[in-house]
Amino acid sequence: MSVHTHPETETGTGIDPETDRELAPEVDTEVDDEVLHDSVSLFEGDEGGLEYAQRRALVTLLKQRFISARTHPRDWTVLVEHERLLRSRLNDLFLDLQVDRAREVAWKRQATSETGSRFPTMLYDAAWSREETLVLVHLRDRLRAGLASGDLRVFVDREDVVGYVASFRPAHATDVAGDDKRARNAVASVVKSGLLIPTATDERFEISEAVEPLIPLELLQDLLAALVAANSNEVPAADDPDDLFDDVPDAAGSTTGTTAGTTAGEQ
Repeated sequence: MSVHTHPETETGTGIDPETDRELAPEVDTEVDDEVLHDSVSLFEGDEGGLEYAQRRALVTLLKQRFISARTHPRDWTVLVEHERLLRSRLNDLFLDLQVDRAREVAWKRQATSETGSRFPTMLYDAAWSREETLVLVHLRDRLRAGLASGDLRVFVDREDVVGYVASFRPAHATDVAGDDKRARNAVASVVKSGLLIPTATDERFEISEAVEPLIPLELLQDLLAALVAANSNEVPAADDPDDLFDDVPDAAGSTTGTTAGTTAGEQ
C-alpha cells in the first residue's frame, strides 16, 4: 500500500528526474546578491524580467517540496515581498503557489482548470510508502501536541517514530526485521524531504513546521482510518483502503497524495 504524494506534484526541477534525484533539501546559495542588484540582465542575451534574488526564489520553489523561513530564510523573505510576481511565474507553468504566512511555509501544487481538465505539467507522480505515510501522520500529531503545550520547536527521537510505525504492524506479520528496516528507511526518506530536520545527534530530529499545512486534518483522519482498516480482519464498510490511499486529495491540490509533491527531480 502506498500513498501518492503528488500525482504530478513535486520532486525537483521538472527537467530530469535522474539528475534531480541526487538533490537534497537545499540551503541558500553562496552567491553575493549585491553584485547582481543593479540589473535584471544577468548573462549575455538575457531576456528575463526578474532580479537575481527573485529568480533564485523561483528556482527554489520549483526544486523543493516547500520552502520556509527556517530552511530558506532569504528565499522566504523574497517570496513575501514579491509573492504576486512569483505566483504569476508559477501560474505560467500551470502551478499554483500556496503560502501559509502563520507558519511561514510555502509550496506549489498542480493547477486544475475550472472544467476539471488537466493542464500540461512538468511534475510527475511519486508516492509515499505505507511506512512513510505513518511517519508523516505521527510527526503531524507530535508537532501539534508540542505547539499546543507551548513548545516553540518540537523534537522527536528516531526510535519513537520507528516504534509508532511498528504499532501498525498487522498481527499476522512475521517479518519483524524487514518491517523494522522499512520503518527506518521511511524515517531517512522523510529526513531527505526536509520534513525532519537533523540535529547534533543522529537519533534526534526537529519536526519541520511544514508538516502541518502539508498534511491537513481531513487527510490525516482518512489516512489513519485507512491504515486501521487495512490491519483489521473486518471488511471496510466504505471504500477499500487501497482505493482511499490512491484517491484522497492532498494539500498540494492533487487528487492523490499526502504532501505537496515535487517537480520532476525534487526530493
